Formats: sequence, structure tokens, C-alpha cells
Amino acid sequence: MKYLVRWTLMLFPVSVAIGTVVALFMWLLSWATHFRFQHTWLLYLLPLSGILIHFIYQSVGKSSEKGNNLIIEEIHQPGGGVPIQMAPIVLMTTIVTHLFGGSAGREGTAVQIGGSIAGLFGRWFKLNEADTKVILTAGIAAGFGAVFGTPLTGAIFAIEVLTIGRMKYDALLPALIASFIGDLSVTLCGIHHTAYHIDPIITNSNFLSAYYPVNVVLIMKITFSAVCFGLSSYLFVFLIHQIKAFSIKMIRVQWLIPVFGAAVLILMTSLLGKPDYLGLGVESEYPGAVTIPAAFQIGGADTWSWLWKNIFTAVTLGTGFKGGEVTPLFYMGATLGNVLSVVLHAPVSLFAALGFIAVFSGATKTPFACTLMGAELFGIQYLLFFALACFIAYWCSGRPGIYSAQKTGVTKIKLGP
Repeated sequence: MKYLVRWTLMLFPVSVAIGTVVALFMWLLSWATHFRFQHTWLLYLLPLSGILIHFIYQSVGKSSEKGNNLIIEEIHQPGGGVPIQMAPIVLMTTIVTHLFGGSAGREGTAVQIGGSIAGLFGRWFKLNEADTKVILTAGIAAGFGAVFGTPLTGAIFAIEVLTIGRMKYDALLPALIASFIGDLSVTLCGIHHTAYHIDPIITNSNFLSAYYPVNVVLIMKITFSAVCFGLSSYLFVFLIHQIKAFSIKMIRVQWLIPVFGAAVLILMTSLLGKPDYLGLGVESEYPGAVTIPAAFQIGGADTWSWLWKNIFTAVTLGTGFKGGEVTPLFYMGATLGNVLSVVLHAPVSLFAALGFIAVFSGATKTPFACTLMGAELFGIQYLLFFALACFIAYWCSGRPGIYSAQKTGVTKIKLGP
């Protein structure tokens, strides 16, 4: 009881602060998105915005440029701490990225806001090393739960993302408290999250129906799709690391790296003739645009929408622009699920939902959290399908993830004694 009361009292102001700042961030992000929709010429200023972001980090936010990896490193091995300037810098630079058309998400920004504010309160409270690790983990949970409206997922994600294959439960209760309060704070600020819906599944009987209550044919289709989701995750991680390495190696003048990335994005958008793969990918710029909600409907995605979003996001984040990876991963997964549902004659909204969480699972190596996210966003009645898709995608996604600071606790396959 003492432990519960202590952490609740300690985390209440921390989580309210995180939730409030995340609410401000989401409001600004929505404003930036709609302003860009109304002023499409802003895309051609993306190179200048990239230069601005570069010099902001070089002048006042050098250590903050590590982003989520810095917070994970501080939890594993405390060092210089998480600087408070991380929160305002990443908030501002993410808004700039979206305002001018960069393809990025919001999870990374929310997690960095959470870690930065939690680190500040930890110093104010004069916490020891062990408690500092816990409050930083809780900060991750509060930021993640608040930005997506998934408090349980936020708590599990915060402890699962640190070490692949192994979770430490000492921070679970503080993470859950922080995630719940952070999400509640966003709601009280009047910010609403996108609602998703899976249509009722109509399944035909087959030769195994009398022996097994779940449609085995549908499970086989989900299994095949999950492999595709895992490979899509692997492709994204590969592209973002390769683009980052290529840019650093080939472009000696660092401020030209985001200029190069912006030029590629402008060129690809011009060649495709539509702006669907810019920005967050949640709201529609024009009727018929490919978005995450549209992917839950028949005909809501093009055949290669998932691949284009993969490339656009890898170029954006790999050349120095700021934002998260998770919402673009949702986009890739949902649109790929839409395409696979047509090929496999499967329920469209179900497969969009499976791709939504499974590609995220493969890229972040957090299958438990992603399974719970499916239940929180789409309903618990499909939990078996969510788990199947997330764990297979995780298994097929290769070794590296989007967070280089993650440690490996247990490998997926153990060879030899």
C-alpha cells in the first residue's frame, strides 16, 4: 500500500504535465496538418524546414537528437540524464516537419515529451538511480498512452520496448498509473482520438468447423498475412537505417542531408501526382485519399500504398526530420492488410486492423503491447487473431528494430546448447 500511494502521489503531477503537453502537441499537429492541406505550396519549403531543424538540434539540443534511444539508454545505464529541452525541441521540430509535408508520426515525440518531463520531476524529487529508471519508464508509458488513447498498451509498451524478449515488472504498476493519468489528461483537454471499427465477420463453414470452433481457413490466411506484415516491418527498419547511413557517408555537409531528403520527397510526390503519403496519414486532404481510416473500407488503399508510405517515411526520418515511426507503421500495416484482404478474399476491416498492429509489432519488437493495442482499439473479441498476427510478424521481422538502444534479453531462436 505504501508503494502504491507513494508512486501515485509522485506520478500524478508528472502524468498530468505529460498529458497536457501531449494534448497541446496533438492540437498543434492537427492545426499544422489542416494548414498544409490549405496551402499545398508549403511542401516546396520542406528543404528550408530541414535546415532549420538541423541547426536547432546542433545549437540547443545536441544530446536530444538521439530521441527515444536516449531515454532507453538512460533507463539501461544512467548517464547524463534526459535534458528538459528535449520536450519543447522535439515538439516544435515535429510540428515543423508535418507543417511542410514530411512523412512522420507522433509516438516518438510523445515518448520524448514523457521522458523529458519525467526526468525533470525525477531531479526535483531527488530520486535515486533505481527510482529514476522507474519514473523514466512511467514517462514513456504516459506519453504513449496519452497520444494513442491506449493506457494499458502504453504501460506494457514502456516495459517491453526496453529489452527484446524480456520484461521487468518492477515498473509495471507506476507505468500503468502514469499511462492512465496521461490519457485521462488528454481527454479532459478535449482532444479526441481516431475511432476504428471492425465489421462483423461472416465466415462459411468448412470441413474442420465441427471439430474446431474457430475458422481454420481464416487463421491460415491470417498466418500468411502476418508473415507479410513482418517482412514489411523488416523492410522499413532496413530502409531507415540504410538511408541514414548512406546520407552520413555520401553527404559531407550535414545540413545538406535534410535538403537531400526533402528534394527526394518533393520529387516522389510530383511523380506520383498525389500527396497521400505525406504527413501523418490519418486525415484526408481530398475525397478518396488513401488514409488509415480509409484502409478499413473496400477499395480504401492502392496496391502499393504500403510500400510508398514505407519509402516516404524512411526518407523523412532517415535524413533528419523529426516525428515518430509508429503512425506511419499503422498506415503501412492497414493499407497492406487492405490489399491482402482482396487477394485472400478475407474481411477487409479485420485484415486492416491486423496489419495496423502487426507491422508495428515487428518494427518495435513489442508483440505483447501490440496485441493489447488491438484489443483496446478494435475490441477484445478478436484477441486470438491479434496475438497470432503480432507474434508471427515479430518472429518474421528480423533482428534489428527501429530503436537501436533496445537490448536483446532472449533471442527468437536459440541454436545449439
